[in-house]
Amino acid sequence: MQYSKLGMFIKSKRETLNVSLNEFANIADVDPAIICRIENLKQGIKTDCLVKIAKVFNQTAGEFLIEFEKSGYFIDETE
Repeated sequence: MQYSKLGMFIKSKRETLNVSLNEFANIADVDPAIICRIENLKQGIKTDCLVKIAKVFNQTAGEFLIEFEKSGYFIDETE
């Protein structure tokens, strides 16, 4: 499975909360520069970061990825 568009999904969900990138990063306890690179698809996401981001949305990392896969952002680029 490919998760290359996960950053776009994170940005979309963050924007639905109507919070700035800096505020979101503060809530998630992740460096804002890392969030910015993830959202702009310049950097992959590490598991520990995914866990922190999912917590902001009151989800586990697994629940967050399932939602992502069902969202339409997910495209299996191997097919």
